[in-house]
Amino acid sequence: MKKNWLLPISLALVLAIVGLAGCSPGNTTLGEIGNLNISSQQEGLWVSGRGVVTVTPDIATLRLGIEAQAATVAIAQSQATEAMDEVMAALTDNGVVKKDIQTQYYSIRQVTKWDRDKEKEVVVGYRVTNKVNAKIREIDKAGTIIDAVATAGGDLTRIDSINFSVDDPSAYYEDAREEAMADAKTKAEQLAELAGGRLGKATYISESSQVPPPIYRQDVYEEALPAATTPISPGEMEISLTVQVAYTLLY
Repeated sequence: MKKNWLLPISLALVLAIVGLAGCSPGNTTLGEIGNLNISSQQEGLWVSGRGVVTVTPDIATLRLGIEAQAATVAIAQSQATEAMDEVMAALTDNGVVKKDIQTQYYSIRQVTKWDRDKEKEVVVGYRVTNKVNAKIREIDKAGTIIDAVATAGGDLTRIDSINFSVDDPSAYYEDAREEAMADAKTKAEQLAELAGGRLGKATYISESSQVPPPIYRQDVYEEALPAATTPISPGEMEISLTVQVAYTLLY
């Protein structure tokens, strides 16, 4: 029976000692027990820097597909398959390799309408949708490829969007990173001087990058293009990178 009393008595004593340690002036607080400092205050000098590089895209990604609707699933699917085969042939015939064509979406859905006499939705047909992403590496042929796809798929053709990018942006990110770090250091040196100190070494660095949509220029649109070809221009785009850097502040 005495052993059963020892555990709660010991726990009470520990809690009392910890409480006194946290309340007594000059004593170690709970947050510093065992040399653990749980303060969220950030020491030193924290700045952010940004680097931007303007590049000309060399890849166009076309999102396109086929949408067929018929009274039955079988007919709609047959029409969609036939049209999609023609579209795929048009892509490969114009230099788009098969590994750069990837299915993104495929669906078979009922098409309904409201029947006033029956006062309910009734099925009037079925819609088959097949969408792919096609990566165009010969970017100058984007307009020609769009025209070829539209002809191949006919009225079933659907072209959702075209996006531009850089196939290998690593070198551009290196340039943007150097610019961002230089920007951060310039800011930090000024802040340190204004604070009456001098800049120490960097103790923390993080980065985040973003590739915004292409920047189109009016003069690009005005270039002469064959009348029979859909005018597509990659324009220019910015590759940007932001760094956050913490420095020690010396006095």
